[in-house]
Amino acid sequence: MSKETIAEIKEKLFETGCTPKELQGLESDERKGVQKLVKQYHKQLARKQALKDQFEAMKTYENAYKEKGKKLIAGIDEAGRGPIAGPVVAAAVILPDTFYLEGLYDSKALSESQKDTFFDYIKAHSISYGIGIVTSETIDDINIYEATKLAMHRAIAQLSKEPDQLLIDALPLTHTNAPVDAFPKGDQRSISIAAASVLAKVTRDRYMNDLHQSYPEYEFNQNAGYGTKSHLQALKEHGATPYHRRSFAPVKEASLTFQ
Repeated sequence: MSKETIAEIKEKLFETGCTPKELQGLESDERKGVQKLVKQYHKQLARKQALKDQFEAMKTYENAYKEKGKKLIAGIDEAGRGPIAGPVVAAAVILPDTFYLEGLYDSKALSESQKDTFFDYIKAHSISYGIGIVTSETIDDINIYEATKLAMHRAIAQLSKEPDQLLIDALPLTHTNAPVDAFPKGDQRSISIAAASVLAKVTRDRYMNDLHQSYPEYEFNQNAGYGTKSHLQALKEHGATPYHRRSFAPVKEASLTFQ
């Protein structure tokens, strides 16, 4: 009986799958091409296991509250506190016990394609999610800290299910119906907060991409409203748009008004 070709083995390892007995046989195959594929396969398995372990570790808070009888735990995070233009956006997400998304982590650590894919997956597989947006005008009126809390309250209000526990990245939100547990680096320590981080980040990035169509000179599609060197230069040359945060120092200091 002829041996499987390298191409056939590659398909079996990385696409159709192989049994432990078949893998054992491949491990004893002396062909260099086969050994290279087997090595790559084991690396892939190790990576997948590491991601699974990371995911399970990020369920620690959720699992602890479920042991206390909590059933609808919402993770909450925001995007856009630091930029000098655009809104601050918050998201709230309630995930089912069976939820699994390989590689889900703090949105800042994900590629653009990952964020887009995860955004759709989280929305499709969550029990409920909500998005809260607060404009630059309101940020100027009440300050960014209060605006962030308002965005979070709006996100919670959008949930179709009433949460019985809130997990929040750092910010100790008050005046909520459910108790709050706020802790630093929540988007790296809680899977629910990480999911909210993705929804908030992608929603805001898309908002800024849309603004770029009207104000291309500010490169909002690249800087997301942050005060990059080119953005600050455009601000000096063209003045502030209606979407700039006029209470923020770089915008205050701009000498021109947008025409």
